[in-house]
Amino acid sequence: MKKRIFRSMCILVIVAILFSSILVVAALFPHFNSQMYQEIKTEAAYLAAGLNEADNKLTFLHASEIRHQSTRITLIAGDGTVLFDNKAQAANMDNHLLRPEITEALENGSAQSVRRSQTLGNQTFYYAVKLNDGTVIRLATTTGNFLTAVVSVLPYLLPIVLVVFFLALFLAQKMTRRIVDPINALDLESPLKNQVYEELLPLLSRIKAQNKQIELHMEELRAKQEDFLAITSHMSEGLITLDPKGNVLTVNPSALRLLSASKSFHEGQNILTLNRNLTLKQAAQTALKGEHFDGLLTTKNRTCRLFASPVYERDEIIKGAIIFVLDVTEQQKAEQIRREFSANVSHELKTPLTSISGYAELLENGLVKPEDIPTFAERIHCEAHRLINLVESIIKLSGLEEKKIQVEWKKVDLLELVQSIAQRLKPQAREKNIEIAVAGEGAIIWAVKQMIDELITNLCENAIKYNKPQGRVEINIYRDHRKTVLCVADTGIGIPLEHQERIFERFYRVDKSHSKQTEGTGLGLSIVKHIAEYHQAEINLESSENQGTKITVAFSDVDGIQETEFGLRDSHK
Repeated sequence: MKKRIFRSMCILVIVAILFSSILVVAALFPHFNSQMYQEIKTEAAYLAAGLNEADNKLTFLHASEIRHQSTRITLIAGDGTVLFDNKAQAANMDNHLLRPEITEALENGSAQSVRRSQTLGNQTFYYAVKLNDGTVIRLATTTGNFLTAVVSVLPYLLPIVLVVFFLALFLAQKMTRRIVDPINALDLESPLKNQVYEELLPLLSRIKAQNKQIELHMEELRAKQEDFLAITSHMSEGLITLDPKGNVLTVNPSALRLLSASKSFHEGQNILTLNRNLTLKQAAQTALKGEHFDGLLTTKNRTCRLFASPVYERDEIIKGAIIFVLDVTEQQKAEQIRREFSANVSHELKTPLTSISGYAELLENGLVKPEDIPTFAERIHCEAHRLINLVESIIKLSGLEEKKIQVEWKKVDLLELVQSIAQRLKPQAREKNIEIAVAGEGAIIWAVKQMIDELITNLCENAIKYNKPQGRVEINIYRDHRKTVLCVADTGIGIPLEHQERIFERFYRVDKSHSKQTEGTGLGLSIVKHIAEYHQAEINLESSENQGTKITVAFSDVDGIQETEFGLRDSHK
């Protein structure tokens, strides 16, 4: 606005100066011509008086400085012959008898005329006076047209115009500032408190009314936005809203966490700044085309399900899209574990049943020698015992998961229990030439003794089974930060790093070929894990391939109040 006002004032000044200059020249031009004619007339009278007194007119004309004057002087005889001309050779000039000013001067004594050039646009003033001897002296001067007059005064007019222009420029700038500054200083928050031009009062009144309306709308929008943010920020599901170009409008913290995106500012950025996964890109593109999308996004350690839907305006124009991100990692793992468990249970049950069925069929068909019958019966008994152990382990594991086992909580001396189990397992260790060592201090924990017995037994049996010949199993009990820690370490084959995450899963075994050579159900460590969780204990695994394995179970201290809570809990079971 300021530039426009300043530019308009400058143009107005320039136009005013030019128009004024033209009007001045136009007004002075007739006066200039009249003055010039009067000068010629006066000059002709003086010259005529001089010639009338001169003895020889030609000598007078040649002797004076008439030839060097700008006015043209011509002496003409009574018959029209040119006798003298200060601008041309008289002998070469035409007869002037028929010239209007000459004819009239011969008749009346003096005459004047004006002739205009058709090519140059100039005009010539003539004034002729008849002398005493009958000759005529004529003076002529030529003036330009109006444009020539304007051009002739430009050298004098231009400096004046420049001075006036710069002065006007300065004043225009100052006036522009004085006009615009009060408008720029308007307080639009309180428009009617401004002291400004009266012409702006209607506008300021409307601004005040609109401010109130906008403030009400803003309050409503802020309230809605706060509600929206409060809801979305506490959602466990991720929520992303997109504009029609695929740029992020809003994204809640859960979406950032699930997509492993940084917590930096993402609004206005493309959705790929959250995660460059092709599934996310496909979900956004599909929704923005007006279609629904349902798919899985898999990252390094998480699986998410994406639901994308388009957002319409008037059921026609796509205004954007909404993407829900649900963490289904645990569901996927649970489904995988369920499938593996079903397959493993089927396999583990089928193996002893096949053996029992085969041996029984041989006995039924009389294909076994009488002296071999006890051997076959022993094998059937072993496979049946293995099958019973497997079923009992599965039932026990299910009970631990569902917390439906009828148990009695009491104080257990962990060191005493470990020593008893170590003594019980020494024959098994002696067969493999494994040494078992127990160390530590007496520690009392509040627990289910049968479960802790099974936990320690499973850990020790695994340490013996997967140990090396001449190996060693160390069982240690110690205190650490108000916790009682059970540590079982061996010098065995160890567990590769890539298998350590799944070692506590049901039926999971690292070396399938080695597992076939060792007895067991494959549920030992899974039962250990569930017993530890049942007692709210922390279990930790440290192992390196061919360097041995160390498993620690940390039991929290239980005070009198917690004992009461455990007792009450179990009394209701």
